[in-house]
Amino acid sequence: MTVDVQAGTSGRYTRPKLATALRAICDAVGLDSRGARLLRFVNNAVFQLSAQPVVVRIVLSPSLRHRADNVVKAATWLAEHDVPAVRLLPGIAQPIEVDGHLATLWQSVPENGPRPTGFDLARLLRRMHELPHAPFSFHRWEPLLDVRRRLADAEELDGGDRDFLELRVDEVESELASLRFPLRQGAIHGDAHLGNLISGSAEMLLCDLDSVCVGPREWDLTPLAVGMLRFGHGTERYRALARGYGFDVTRWPGFRVLRQVRELKLTTGVLPILRSNPDVRPELARRLKTFRSGDMSAKWTPYQ
Repeated sequence: MTVDVQAGTSGRYTRPKLATALRAICDAVGLDSRGARLLRFVNNAVFQLSAQPVVVRIVLSPSLRHRADNVVKAATWLAEHDVPAVRLLPGIAQPIEVDGHLATLWQSVPENGPRPTGFDLARLLRRMHELPHAPFSFHRWEPLLDVRRRLADAEELDGGDRDFLELRVDEVESELASLRFPLRQGAIHGDAHLGNLISGSAEMLLCDLDSVCVGPREWDLTPLAVGMLRFGHGTERYRALARGYGFDVTRWPGFRVLRQVRELKLTTGVLPILRSNPDVRPELARRLKTFRSGDMSAKWTPYQ
């Protein structure tokens, strides 16, 4: 991993600290961390190892440590039902905790297939949604609970911004409680977008299973719709999803509320790493300005 010692030198997980954590985790299970590549640095630090076909995901925020057990359960359940999804590295009890660092280890899948489409996502979601109930209890869908945890765990946040976000969460939560969902509820992915599909040579796979829970199926159709509206993704991505799944969530009156929930989650995801990864601050400021002004047409860019 290339270490930038100037980027985020005071957070709980600076890049040098990440390198130390990765080395400790790999040493504990007989893996080689040398040359590992940092793929993502938001809720988790995701590394692709160079010496072995393994992906290491390190939980960055104490407020999200509960997800590690959930993602192991979800991956195990999907594997038992042969749903195309990423698989845990076998032979290791997971999640693994080393020196206070919590991580999960995954079999790496080369992304050498065609680019994922909305139809691909629709097909995988329908397959997951049609599964029988899991033999254990997934968390119930509480999307704003994660937002509250991130606010409580923010490395640094202006007091005015904190007050505004807390009030906004209260308002949206009240609206969410009044919704009546037309689709049958059950196990959902919880963060279903094309970035959470891996295009392998043999098939398309679901990944990033942290948010698997029991909740409304409408929620799994919301991320692509919000991506179309906020990130300027082409309309065909979402339209293909709606056609393939057989339901257009944007035509349902409750979508307005789900959109606000999704945008709150997308905005607050970086709060626990603001000192660790200061590069996210300009985009966070843009999103907060959008919320304050009520501008529903402003375009965002992904956090890096």
